[in-house]
Amino acid sequence: MRHSTFFWFVLPSGLAMFLFIALPIVSVFTQSLHVAHEQVVEEVETCAVFSCTTELRVNPEATAKLYEEAPLGRFAGLSNYTNRSHLALKELGQAWQDSDSLGAFIGSLYNLPFYKALTFTLAYTFIVTPLVIVFGFAIAVAVNSVSSMFRGPIIFVSLLPMMVTPLIGSLILFWMIDARGIIGATLQTLTANPDLSLKASSTLTWIMLMVYGVWHSAPFAFVVFYAGLQTVPKDTLESAMIDGASRWERIRYVVLPYLAPLTMFIALIQLMDNFRVFEPIVGFNAEAHATSLSWAIYNYMNADSKLLNSAATTSMLTIVGVAILLMPVLMRTWRDFNRG
Repeated sequence: MRHSTFFWFVLPSGLAMFLFIALPIVSVFTQSLHVAHEQVVEEVETCAVFSCTTELRVNPEATAKLYEEAPLGRFAGLSNYTNRSHLALKELGQAWQDSDSLGAFIGSLYNLPFYKALTFTLAYTFIVTPLVIVFGFAIAVAVNSVSSMFRGPIIFVSLLPMMVTPLIGSLILFWMIDARGIIGATLQTLTANPDLSLKASSTLTWIMLMVYGVWHSAPFAFVVFYAGLQTVPKDTLESAMIDGASRWERIRYVVLPYLAPLTMFIALIQLMDNFRVFEPIVGFNAEAHATSLSWAIYNYMNADSKLLNSAATTSMLTIVGVAILLMPVLMRTWRDFNRG
């Protein structure tokens, strides 16, 4: 392909990426370097018949004029990144000095909003992602082994969680674990504890959020693995059978290596999706027990227009976090590509 042909071929995609990815990221980063203007307060003297009083009042016209001159707010540099709502460098140093052990220091991190959200986000990502891959592969192998007469209905049932809107799916499970729901009532009966509530425990809430994450995302991994299983060389499998390899040995030494690129692909997609976990927290109304980075962005934007800078800062830190998570996988993929 000639260079000019390649240029015109990739130009539409390049322009779209520049307009809808690069420019928004630059805009968000610029917003994260500013803070909201302080309200202009002035002294107002009010006089009655016999005396005068002085009070402080906000001057909305003067404050609006500041935003007309500088719509983004006051330039603050990286102070948004280092304040208590985000990286909290000053608070971290103080907590390190006051803590007598590493456990106490880690416990103090949970009191800071950014690290509290980061803790759940990382736990959700690194627990749900491998479980999705394992369950997706197991379902694919099971479906591929059943009779073709039953394969269609089983595939349809297996794909149902992916068809349900994430927010609606989380709401359904939220109602099921309620004390009046089938799961909540069953657990109360089995434990003979009428006061048991899955919603009141942070640990149980985290478990339910992760169970929902696996339930909702496993069908995607199943579809990819099932499609990959149809391309596994049959002659290789038959040779392994002739050599006396068991079913598990065929899966371990033939199928898994062959599907390794698909596993890397699923891992990439799931790492990005799970690091941006948001809908289950809203659906489960679990803000008191679990918050994520995406939920923090939503909370800042929904609370007050003055917190848009904090939302932009958290967005940039989320982008950096996703890049760090994907770096090892991308580097391994690049090495495998060069080796090939």
